[in-house]
Amino acid sequence: MNAGKTTVLLQSAHNYTERGMRTRIYTPRIDNRFGVGQVRSRIGLVAEGHVFDRDDDLLQRAQADIAEHGALHCVLVDEAQFLSKAQVWQLTDIVDKLNIPVLAYGLRTDFQGELFEGSQYLLAWADSISEIKTICHTGRKATMVVRVDDNGRAVTQGAQVEIGGNERYVSVSRAEFKRVFDGDGAIPLKQG
Repeated sequence: MNAGKTTVLLQSAHNYTERGMRTRIYTPRIDNRFGVGQVRSRIGLVAEGHVFDRDDDLLQRAQADIAEHGALHCVLVDEAQFLSKAQVWQLTDIVDKLNIPVLAYGLRTDFQGELFEGSQYLLAWADSISEIKTICHTGRKATMVVRVDDNGRAVTQGAQVEIGGNERYVSVSRAEFKRVFDGDGAIPLKQG
């Protein structure tokens, strides 16, 4: 969270567009924080995304897009952790069969330190992986997220997916994540 993944995605899309190349941005329907189909970064960059559901075939959608609009130069996926295993495989087909690069941006783990399904298979099947870094309030590199309640206390149980803004999740280092989870779950996160 708060590492700038969507900013990098939108900048990448802009770079292609600026060179006369067509892109397609996919965003999961479940992520409706800014409205369905809106891809928005914390610094204010915005683009329309093409919404997908877990049962959509992204290879078929890319092929239909090409048939209707012509050459496609890059597929970008926001919130890629919400992809299904089958959809990650379809993205590899877009690369391997259609020869179109796919750039997927998302979280690796959920608030309990568990891999998301999409992230698990992206880690397994991606040609390359680049980490976009952010910093924990302790000053260490943040690699985990903690979900917090309305009082800013860590939540250690609940559904894997709960769509919320930046106020619901805090990026933390692994050491801070362990400190929170090894406690009683109600330890307030350090402030500053």
